[in-house]
Amino acid sequence: MKVRKIPMRKCVVSNERKEKKNLLRVVRTPEGNVIFDETGKANGRGVYLSKDKTIIEKARKHNILSKHLKVDVPVEVFDALLKAGNHG
Repeated sequence: MKVRKIPMRKCVVSNERKEKKNLLRVVRTPEGNVIFDETGKANGRGVYLSKDKTIIEKARKHNILSKHLKVDVPVEVFDALLKAGNHG
């Protein structure tokens, strides 16, 4: 049986490489909206964050997502990330 390659992505806050399934994805859509991508398949420019409350808070405090996506990130996106990252 063929061994499948595990997709790895880098957290934009901690710069740690982790499995894609262990990260949260935020996307700037082609229309310029910013959304929390639960499926990991939404169209647009995506960035990844660790499922860690301190990482998400750091991203909010230092405006890291806005810098990477080049648009302002709404507070609702951070609220969704914190809710999704609670169990991680």
